[in-house]
Amino acid sequence: MKKFLFIFSIFLAIFIVPILRAEAALVAPIKILLIPGHDNVVWGARYGNTKEADMNLAVATQIYNILKQDKRFDVYITRDSGGYTKNFADFLTQKNAILVFEENAKKILQGKITSGNFVLKDNTPHQSVNEDIALRLYGFNKWANENKIDAMIHVHFNDYPRPTRWTIGQYKGFTIYIPDPQFANSKKSAQLATNIFTQLRKKYIISNWKPESAGLTPDQQLIAIGANNTLDASVRSVLIEYSYIYEKMFRTSSTRLAAYKDMANLTVIGIKNYFYPTPPSL
Repeated sequence: MKKFLFIFSIFLAIFIVPILRAEAALVAPIKILLIPGHDNVVWGARYGNTKEADMNLAVATQIYNILKQDKRFDVYITRDSGGYTKNFADFLTQKNAILVFEENAKKILQGKITSGNFVLKDNTPHQSVNEDIALRLYGFNKWANENKIDAMIHVHFNDYPRPTRWTIGQYKGFTIYIPDPQFANSKKSAQLATNIFTQLRKKYIISNWKPESAGLTPDQQLIAIGANNTLDASVRSVLIEYSYIYEKMFRTSSTRLAAYKDMANLTVIGIKNYFYPTPPSL
């Protein structure tokens, strides 16, 4: 009997326990942080009377509502229709702590640049953000690290300089910005982005602006995806530019709302396919 118990305990240790641990890791809620770009003060791009901040919030809210129904995910969002949500409303009161976080990251990265362990590259041109928005973005990164967030999804719509807000531009299509390959969170972020990209490409064209035409666009400067290597390796971060704000599908309320729903659904499929891939058939 003792011999049987001993053999059984070895069997458990070698075969059963690892399986249980793997399942425990799989069923633990995946922590997703959704960041609808800009806010009610700085609304980003604009076409006619349509503000990017409102579009970002509409899509991010739909992604949030879909993922909240799946118990495999623990979902957070930085703002809702009432403004910044509880966890993020007081970020500007934490200015000193966030600035220390930012400056420490910059010093470490500068040391790597000086030693030749990090190479600066040309990036896709971006509009600069004001001090408060930059502070919030670095604050989101700090919060994501401290709260062991698995993925940050930044929701945006694209634009480029036009004569007036009613002008229809020449560029169209979507792209997904990912961290530069030298950043700690690059590999996992790129894998998540690829899954989302695969879904969006089924319905939407890739950006025809040359710097974004690969579909997945690495970047060193965007705070959202970890500028200055501010995100831990385990924190995947992608910034989705779903399309250009003046595209035809956004010019009427009905087609705009349909596009939001479709984009949100495809994004969720991509997220789920990444974290819970379907086993290959035998």
